[in-house]
Amino acid sequence: MGKRKKFSRKSDPHSQREAQKYQNPIPSREYLLNYLETYGKPATFEQIIDEFELQDEQEQEALTFRLKAMVRDRQVMLDRRGRVCLLNKLMLVAGRVEGHPDGFGYLIPDDGSEDLFLSPKQMRKVLHGDRALVNKIPSQRRGKFDGVIHEVLERANQQIVGRFYKEQNVAFVEPENRRINQDIHISQTDIGGAANGQVVLVDIVGQPSTRSKPIGKVTKVLGDHLDPGMEIDVALYSHNLPHEWPAEVFSEIERFGKQVKPGDKLGRTDCRELHWVTIDGADAKDFDDAVYCESLAKGKWKLLVAIADVSHYVTVDSALDQEALLRGNSVYFPNRVIPMLPPILSNQLCSLKPKVDRLSVVCEMHINQEGTLENFRFYDAVIHSHARLTYDNVQKMLDGDQVLQKKYQHVWPQLKNLQQLFNLLITARQQRGAIDFDTVETRFQFDDNGKIKKILPTRRHTAHRIIEECMLLANVSASRFLQEYRLPGIFRVHDRPAVEKIEDLRSFLGELGIHLTGGEHPTTKDFAKILHQVADRPDKELIQTVLLRSLKQAEYATENVGHFGLAYTEYTHFTSPIRRYPDLLVHRMIKHILHHQSPEQLPYNVEQLQQMATHCSTTERRADEATYDVIAWLKCEFMQDKLGQVFSGRVTSVTGFGVFVQLDDVFVEGLIHVTNLPKDYYRFDPVRHRLTGERTGRAFRLTDPVTVLVTRVDLDERKIDFDWVDVEE
Repeated sequence: MGKRKKFSRKSDPHSQREAQKYQNPIPSREYLLNYLETYGKPATFEQIIDEFELQDEQEQEALTFRLKAMVRDRQVMLDRRGRVCLLNKLMLVAGRVEGHPDGFGYLIPDDGSEDLFLSPKQMRKVLHGDRALVNKIPSQRRGKFDGVIHEVLERANQQIVGRFYKEQNVAFVEPENRRINQDIHISQTDIGGAANGQVVLVDIVGQPSTRSKPIGKVTKVLGDHLDPGMEIDVALYSHNLPHEWPAEVFSEIERFGKQVKPGDKLGRTDCRELHWVTIDGADAKDFDDAVYCESLAKGKWKLLVAIADVSHYVTVDSALDQEALLRGNSVYFPNRVIPMLPPILSNQLCSLKPKVDRLSVVCEMHINQEGTLENFRFYDAVIHSHARLTYDNVQKMLDGDQVLQKKYQHVWPQLKNLQQLFNLLITARQQRGAIDFDTVETRFQFDDNGKIKKILPTRRHTAHRIIEECMLLANVSASRFLQEYRLPGIFRVHDRPAVEKIEDLRSFLGELGIHLTGGEHPTTKDFAKILHQVADRPDKELIQTVLLRSLKQAEYATENVGHFGLAYTEYTHFTSPIRRYPDLLVHRMIKHILHHQSPEQLPYNVEQLQQMATHCSTTERRADEATYDVIAWLKCEFMQDKLGQVFSGRVTSVTGFGVFVQLDDVFVEGLIHVTNLPKDYYRFDPVRHRLTGERTGRAFRLTDPVTVLVTRVDLDERKIDFDWVDVEE
């Protein structure tokens, strides 16, 4: 046998980097991983100390902290004897537990591999959101794998919100988050004055195990189930959304004052004379961006996009920064916002309000007569918005409203320039092959009690799309800028659809006489070609829906794989640092370059950026789920007095247990269970998105029109049930 390689701190290829960072440098993470790989088996703390000759007490303490960080970052784990192991050398998979209301769950692996099924028995040991190590074992489901929990790495739920109940001297809390399917047991001394049926907050004092349920202590009574605003309080606690500001944050923002300080404007490009405009929704308060556009010779254009300079105020590792990272993004509920930054910043100092000076980072872009981005540059600036416009008012002006044109005559030339540039950009978008789905969004009108009065459709018009195209171009410029200087960064990526999704899509389209070109890996242009082909077909909505559902979800990552949906080879998020943490990170990278700092001075490495990217993708999904819960609650509440009424609607989803239908006039979705369809046995075809009756041959397919009767509204479950109505009878 050959002699094992001897590891020495002097041989660490990253020793110089470690020496610059730490007064008492120890082996780098990379070198420690190399050692464990070579050693070939779990190593004790003492063996690592001996190998690297770490005799100094401070060095040993530093090693302890480094190993703890490597465990936290899932590079290594400690076995039951406390030895350090490489995760990838064990038959274990680390990931996040995702519970299902029916009692089972899944492990979502950190490495992006296929989800592992967790049986109800396994789920007794954990709660939704926990992190765990599981053994991967073959499943009875062909080609699939199950998970057996080896160890719980991290408990996600320290507090839970739910309904309090007491039955025959047994007290428990039923979690509002239906993915947590275990009741929380409460001892008689920990009821905290809660009454039956009230919504309460409990501290988890005993986590679940194979033999015992979780145990909690009521710490706060939030109120009665139907109190106004209760749906948002429930969502905040159910989804662990940070919504209270730490005292350290208030201490930091006190020094900012209420206006931009004269000293903060020094050394910046003065752009205050340009006719900047902000264009947002009527109820917006956090204005991230302002735009300015002018025509150049030979049909070329100069577009300036100014973005709030949040990084000037929110510095690396400050209390503000830590809280912003924890939140990841602002959360927009129908009638309340949970901001990523305190209002003094999000709605005041950083917001590009009209008639006041504001600090910004400007992206200046030059676009040729074909609508192609020729060059760009970034710089720190001071701007002064000349008008705060709404999308609706801008659209009216573009449509010829002379009263508004006169009122805003000082910026009306700007709007005409933006419209002409938009026409070029939208043509370039079509030639690029970007997918442009025609979807309908809704907004709520509330009464004085915070209840829904009306649900109204909203559609994007030209004013929305003008700003959207400006922001897209600035985001592309930011991505190219980072790559040009070869700095690590965070990108907004949208990978191509999975091969199996494409196979299912091709089978579905083939039955409709439509051919999807591009083989196993069709491009965005191939998708756009389909949308163009079916534009005049009566089933275009069905085809668009199936195309949309074949796509992956966009996310944040350090590896730039491009954005499939937008047909960009490089793309990031730069334009909303007030409400998205990844944008703030991109600003820091850009300013790092602008201020001529060396790569060694960069506050992050690729590994740290990837951790933050993953975290921000998670907080984005968390916000979506919380918002969905609130909207579902409000819609159920809205439908409570409509039991027994008949509505027309369209099928929005088909499953083995029934079809979901969205009502045409009120945009509320509910389920027709398969037992409430016309009497028959139904066969589910997931590829063709339909249920077909075995006896009658009657089919219910995605986007089919149906008539339904509202039969049940369950606020607790946030579910609405319909019965099918035969209008021909």
